[in-house]
Formats: sequence, C-alpha cells, structure tokens
Amino acid sequence: MLTINELLYNRGQPQDAKMKFIRHADIRFPLYDNYKFDIEKFLFWQSEQSKPIFHTCDYIVAFLGEEGKRSRFIGVYKVNSFKVGKNKMFYYDLTEVKGFEDIKERVIIDWVSIPRSWHQWVSNVEEKPIIEILPLDTFHKKSFSDYLDFILDFSELKEIIINKDAFREWFLMLSAVKGIYLILDKSTGNKYIGSAYRENGIFGRWEEYVKTNGHGNNKRLKELIEKDKNHSRYFQFTILMTLPKTMTSQEVIKREQLFKQKLGSKSFGLNEN
Repeated sequence: MLTINELLYNRGQPQDAKMKFIRHADIRFPLYDNYKFDIEKFLFWQSEQSKPIFHTCDYIVAFLGEEGKRSRFIGVYKVNSFKVGKNKMFYYDLTEVKGFEDIKERVIIDWVSIPRSWHQWVSNVEEKPIIEILPLDTFHKKSFSDYLDFILDFSELKEIIINKDAFREWFLMLSAVKGIYLILDKSTGNKYIGSAYRENGIFGRWEEYVKTNGHGNNKRLKELIEKDKNHSRYFQFTILMTLPKTMTSQEVIKREQLFKQKLGSKSFGLNEN
C-alpha cells in the first residue's frame, strides 16, 4: 500500500528535511468553511500558534481532519521564519511548495497515531497509508452517498440549496423523504432537533434555513443569529432518521419528540418545546 511518506519523497521532498505532519481538526474554528471560502483567513490561522510547534521544522505537511482518522492532504509548506507577537503568539512565515497541485485535496490518508496527536515528526512516526485518491474536482462539490452518511456545514448546505441544478442528486434524494434532523452548534456543542413533515421533504425544510441565514424561524437559533449574523457558520446539519412521504405530520412530530427526549435537546440544548 502506498503511503503519504513515499508520495512526498517520490515528488522531490528531501528525505533529510525536518518535516512535520499536521492535522487540523479544531471544532472552535470553522475549518472547511474558511478553507473553501476564505483561504486567506485559513492560512493566517494555520500560521498562528500558541506554542513553538514549527520552530525546528523545515516543512509542514498539512491535512484537514475528517470523520474518524480520515485526513485530507492540503499541501506542503516551507517554514521560512517566525516572530513573536505582543500577544505572545508565534507567527510563522509559510510558503506553499509547488509540485503537489494535481493531488492537493484529493489524497486521503489514515491518521495512524499512537498516541494520537495533531502534529508529528515525519521521521518519528509510523508511515501513514493512503486509503483513497479522489477524482478531480470533488472537494468543492460534495457528493451524496447515503442519508445517514454525511454532515454538512451551513456553507455546504447553502451551496447545495442555491445550486440545486448542479447538486441534482441531493435535491432529488432530500426531497423524496420526510425525516428527523439534527443541527449542531460547533461553537458550544448545543443541539437542535427538528423535523421535516411537509410534501417537499427534508430539502424543502432545509431550504428555509438557507433563506433565513441559518435559523429557519426557530426561536433559539434566531436569537443566536440576531446576536451574530455570521453565527450560522458554526452550524452542522445531519439526518437522524428518514421517514416515508406517506407518514402524517403528527406521526413525524411524535418521532421528533422522542429524539428530543433521547438527546436531551430541550433541557440541555436549543429546543424550546
């Protein structure tokens, strides 16, 4: 099995260089949202560290953390220098290394690590196997695989809803079912459970969230958006259960209430009732 280590060396990375693998997976920072739509903000965040993590590095090899140990390769960066700010933070001058454009965002590795750490010296860890090399132009167009097999950031949901012709499979599949869904506020861990019981299915209900900048006319979510109009960047959407279109609204709502009880989203979350 090919490893990311072999791939780097085969493409000219010097084997005697001091390199670190880094895996970004900070739930306090909307990683995918900024990487896909505000790359400058993402790169600044990557260069800013509270500890001298990159001090003795020649290069860092960066990944975005995904489900489980899956990690998406997003480039190799040369560490040129650093400075310490008045806030005692370390700011690194990083330059992206050319020669990886054709595989950037396509290579998925298994983040093998004992103990698990977000930064590791390349020479001191076991080699990390490549588990998938995705087709071109798939990162910025999320594909539908299964109702219970995805998590959408609000920015991704917005892209799907607004461009439903380009995301026709999402439109067809989400319109075909009613269901119970979960919205996670990544900034706090609070959860909102809702249901889609009208004829236009889950797609139609989620379309309302996009039209209202994330709150869908839910009281607690609306309060968050009123305090910070960009708070929806922390929202993640996923489906808990799909239900047939033949099910009545009362039957769907009954299932919704059961999930609220199971997950405690009224007592400890964002549900009002």
